[in-house]
Amino acid sequence: MATINTNMSAKVAANSLVRNDRTMGATMERLSTGLRINSAKDDAAGLAISSKMTSQIRGLDQAVRNANDAISMIQVAEGAMKEVTNMFQRMRELAVQAISDSNTANDRKALNNEYKQLSAEVQRIGENTQWNGTNILDDSIGTAGVSTFQVGANANQTIDVDFGNLSQNDVSATLTSNTVITLNKVPADGDVLTFKVDDNQFLSIEFASASADIGSLTIKATDSTGASVTAANDDGNAITAAWAVSGKTVTLTTAASGTQVLSDVSVSRGTHAPVAGTDITTRAFATSALSVLDQGIQNVNDTRALLGASMSRLEYASDNLQNVSQNASAARSRVLDADYATETTELARTQIIQQAGTAMLSQANQSQQSVLSLLK
Repeated sequence: MATINTNMSAKVAANSLVRNDRTMGATMERLSTGLRINSAKDDAAGLAISSKMTSQIRGLDQAVRNANDAISMIQVAEGAMKEVTNMFQRMRELAVQAISDSNTANDRKALNNEYKQLSAEVQRIGENTQWNGTNILDDSIGTAGVSTFQVGANANQTIDVDFGNLSQNDVSATLTSNTVITLNKVPADGDVLTFKVDDNQFLSIEFASASADIGSLTIKATDSTGASVTAANDDGNAITAAWAVSGKTVTLTTAASGTQVLSDVSVSRGTHAPVAGTDITTRAFATSALSVLDQGIQNVNDTRALLGASMSRLEYASDNLQNVSQNASAARSRVLDADYATETTELARTQIIQQAGTAMLSQANQSQQSVLSLLK
């Protein structure tokens, strides 16, 4: 039937061009972005899958960076511990030298000067070794010195590292009198106050719940063999101590009349605390210092071994995370990325069809001209 108002051939050609143009537009978008899925209409399920994969991949990549940061952090701590080991070894060497009676009192005093300077440096390192502005060797980082590192894309995929408890020196102590020691701040739980009485005995007090007026404190004293003895002055009078948080003071009292001379007052914690309560001014003190230093060296070595093991573990964890991220990226690529071989073929097909469709639409429009011959 010959008609003019309705040209079905033109409509068919036009509709075909619209559909082909849509397909060609999608193909060109994929070729332009490199993605097979550019919106949910392209592949709703594929979009959801690839989005979850992207979350995992980005989380894994960040976890790799976390692991590498943790390794760097541990390297800083282990490097400081190495120097502490060197200083403890030198202090032990000085103690061995001081034990020999070939040294005079003045010789031992000179040796002790270096010994105490090295001890103070160990304490300083405990407070000043930092990562990202945070102390890492004074038991204050993380939870009681244990840091948690996120090494996975999801929650609870962590590794804990114990940085040990070397020392601290943010609490200082001064002698107000030969019966009162005043601290500049309230000590933390585990801080140890050490002091020397009458140049013949080191005493120590470990604080617990120091933020409250806990009254009496337990004084620890040992002889040159390391055995526990009663804290006493050179008159043989027992010494007791009490804590008052209001004035941040430790008050010493004796069981009977008599006085004592206090010296070498310091506050520390952890591995360094027992070392702070030693010197090598006499043969007996130097002998006692050896066992303390041996234990200190062992504690530092144990901490370094743990840190080294943690570094090795984190390196393997980092390598594994990179491998998982790589495989997850490959899997996402198969879902999300455009196949250029397929898409370029599709583009050529749609371009040819567009040219052909345009030509056919032109022919369909021209076919209506035949109706005019019927009117002549």
